Amino acid sequence: MQHFIDVILPIPLEKCFTYSVTPSEADFLSPGMRVAVPFGKSKIYTGLVSEIHSKAPTVYEAKEIHQILDETPIVNTVQLHHWQWICDYYMCTIGEVLRSALPSAFLLESETLILKKPHTEVDESDLKDDEFLVYEALQHQSSLKVHEVSAIIERKNVLPVLNRLLAKNAIVLKEEIYEQYRPKLVRYVKMGREFLSEDKLEALLQSLSRAPKQSQVVLALFQLQASSKKPISVNDLEKTSGGSKAVIKSLVDKEILEEYYVRQDRISYEGEGENAEFKQLNEIQKNALETIVQNFEKQKVTLLHGVTSSGKTEVYVELIEKCIQTGKQALYLLPEIALTTQLIARLQQYFGDKVSVYHSKYSSNERVEVWNNVLHKNPKAQIVIGARSALFLPFSDLGLIIVDEEHEGSFKQFDPAPRYHARDAAIVLSRLHTCNILLGSATPSIETFHNARTGKYGYARIDRRFGNVLMPEMELVDLKEQTRKRRMKGHFSERLLEEINESLIEGEQIILFQNRRGYAPIVECTTCGHAPQCPNCDVSLTYHQYRKQLRCHYCGHHMALQESCLACGSATLDTKGFGTEQVEQELHELFPKVKVGRMDLDTTRGKHAYEKIITAFEQQQFDVLVGTQMLTKGLDFRNVGLVGIMNADSLLNFPDFRAHERSFQLLTQVAGRAGRTKKRGRVIIQSYNPYHQILKQVTTGDYAGMYKEQIYEREQFIYPPTNRIIKITFKHKEYNRLNEAAEWFAKSLRNTLMSTILGPEYPPVARIRNQFLKNVIVKMSLEESISKTKNSIKRVEKSFNAISQYRSVRVIYNVDHI
Repeated sequence: MQHFIDVILPIPLEKCFTYSVTPSEADFLSPGMRVAVPFGKSKIYTGLVSEIHSKAPTVYEAKEIHQILDETPIVNTVQLHHWQWICDYYMCTIGEVLRSALPSAFLLESETLILKKPHTEVDESDLKDDEFLVYEALQHQSSLKVHEVSAIIERKNVLPVLNRLLAKNAIVLKEEIYEQYRPKLVRYVKMGREFLSEDKLEALLQSLSRAPKQSQVVLALFQLQASSKKPISVNDLEKTSGGSKAVIKSLVDKEILEEYYVRQDRISYEGEGENAEFKQLNEIQKNALETIVQNFEKQKVTLLHGVTSSGKTEVYVELIEKCIQTGKQALYLLPEIALTTQLIARLQQYFGDKVSVYHSKYSSNERVEVWNNVLHKNPKAQIVIGARSALFLPFSDLGLIIVDEEHEGSFKQFDPAPRYHARDAAIVLSRLHTCNILLGSATPSIETFHNARTGKYGYARIDRRFGNVLMPEMELVDLKEQTRKRRMKGHFSERLLEEINESLIEGEQIILFQNRRGYAPIVECTTCGHAPQCPNCDVSLTYHQYRKQLRCHYCGHHMALQESCLACGSATLDTKGFGTEQVEQELHELFPKVKVGRMDLDTTRGKHAYEKIITAFEQQQFDVLVGTQMLTKGLDFRNVGLVGIMNADSLLNFPDFRAHERSFQLLTQVAGRAGRTKKRGRVIIQSYNPYHQILKQVTTGDYAGMYKEQIYEREQFIYPPTNRIIKITFKHKEYNRLNEAAEWFAKSLRNTLMSTILGPEYPPVARIRNQFLKNVIVKMSLEESISKTKNSIKRVEKSFNAISQYRSVRVIYNVDHI
């Protein structure tokens, strides 16, 4: 009987591919193991076994696998079920989920090697210049990789050159699969066995009397071994003895010292831990905790609605403590990597080295280590803190999931597929594990609050700040009035400057929020009105002063700042609008002695950049921190007395049905950074329209009023949570073809579906990276079967792809579009 396996490949294919295996391989393999398999003419991919069976494929002949890469599964069955749900719900392929879920070091791909053909003589006079360069390099090197050939001949497209060399019998190509993950090995040393007794050691030291540095190293090692039971690493010995690595190496060569290697995790927690006293919960927190536990007993998803600085983290810590006491794993999801840096320190104080961290700023090898620790239920990874990707870790015994700041848009993945929402995917994961899940926020999303109001979710409330600190005092400043009376200095109103002065005198720190990075979004010629545009996208270039550059925030295109207008040549260039860089510069001019820090995408590119800025601000190395929405996400600064919102209008006037909800959340969250300890904080909101309903609701903290208005509007205009939406985006480099294709697709949808179809319509930025975009929105009532609707859309897509001129148009689905 023949044996076959279905393999999930990390490429966007609708189905799994079937490969043949021997009976012994079929016995050894199980779902979740990795195998290297041939795919296409010469590519080798790493795939994941999803099923072992004896049904041969009917359409093609099954190839044999290349090799088995694992001894045991690295992905469990619960994960495979979860991935399948993500794939079905978010209308993507299982291969795309696999590529997103696994650390890239697990997904080996073949690397084409170019070798000189053995036992053949090639007439070098027949070779062209570029061919000769490659051939000559192969005389000195055993093999070359494609990118190395590209560097040698200084061309991106090297395939024609390689094809010509293949035709002339000069080279051969070989596909080689290589293991990307390399464990970190630390070098340790110990005394050679011969010299462990005191007599032998004395004799050794006498023999080394002419080599004082070597005898120093031997003595230092002897003392370290006597005082510490831990193994001694080469680095420790070097520091203690003052000797160099060369001295230690010569002692190893003489066999006086023995060296050995120990595998170590790249990220390890240094410190005592597990000795911090748990903060005593106040009465309101205890009531909230009881309500949460009661809802957990009913197996309900629960929302913890606590105002900013109400001590939600302490409630989470209590729940995590209960969870790990039962020996189960806990997952703590956060929307922003910046938040993890603050939280790790707090959780490690309580739980020591039981805490692991997983997010995209970690290297591939570091992520593999966390993955393996979770898989093997290592105590080091009993609690995992992470951004949305931590959802894919191989938990086998999950007891609790906490989704903090659940309203955050960062939980939704936009590109590439799967375009999943981590909060919703976490709720499904909790059902698969039958574990508890808590959603926490000071400003819950309308959808979550609606579910709590209708009884679908449990609900717990903390309506006072910890220690009964008052909510910040908010004030709206009318920029129109201030400008008319000429009371503005740059982008600062007189009122904001007064408050900044007062806070600086009192030694308090200040946060200034402007949700736009760079210096200015537009550089305009005042003579002819020309503003430099990105050649690849339909947006103006943003001016970044620190680099003297104009940059596109969509595709990364940049150019040096021009001295004169590119259109008319006059030197009358002026900037419109302002970003965090300009706020920082104006502060330096207004308050020359004040230390100012900036936190936006430009200053947080490095792995530890978030940590450095946050720690510096916590330790009061900065008086003022200027930043974008990164500042709003639950950061806890003890000494901030004033928060200034430079311009609230840019948030409100946004073409999106969630704009008002988002503005309320963002402004409330950023205001919540003020006055978190004893003294009441102050918030100044600058706006050209201070009478806007949302701004009034923010200043009075009227979440219920905002929810009531928003839910009424959404019912009227058929938007979530009272309905479901799927956004379908079409992408193509040809304007006319895109228009035709989108029209055809929308027309077919109208003929097929009962739902409301909007569009096709251009988005606000209609061209990105030289690809034109057009959107169609499908609105469904909650009564409609979402799976039937999706199947109908997929059928329309099949017919669409059958039309030859539309096949090159890319169709992207975004379910529950945010």
